[in-house]
Amino acid sequence: MKEIRFYESIEDELLKYAVIISKANDKYVFCRHKDRNTWEIPGGHRESGENIIDTAKRELYEETGAIKFEIKPVCVYSVTSHDNSEGEESFGMLFFADIMSFEKELHSEIEEIALFDKLPEKLTYPDIQPYLINEAKRRGFLPLFPTDTLSL
Repeated sequence: MKEIRFYESIEDELLKYAVIISKANDKYVFCRHKDRNTWEIPGGHRESGENIIDTAKRELYEETGAIKFEIKPVCVYSVTSHDNSEGEESFGMLFFADIMSFEKELHSEIEEIALFDKLPEKLTYPDIQPYLINEAKRRGFLPLFPTDTLSL
């Protein structure tokens, strides 16, 4: 069981990762890792000394090939996993990006990207991603998916 919380801000050094809800051509961008057959929102871990917005831009490029885009912070979020022995709260920054153009080739562990009108059925993190999307929608970052596809 995972618990998801949302915050306006937090101490910068606590932010460990960036996740970027993205759209292109009025569709939502998901990627599929080479080792999985499920879809995920682009994102990843922050490198040492990296500003969190730079993490978001780097991960968006690495995982989708986005080369021209506008990106905005949505909020801070945390995940606490109660099904392991640590149960520590881990913090990330949620972003929203509007992608105007992509590179032709991907240069990362991502096998493919795809554009969706609605939330894909096979999600890599089904106990986290719908909550992030709902929060972005609640905060006014464009209507994302029909409400009935995100019942939690």
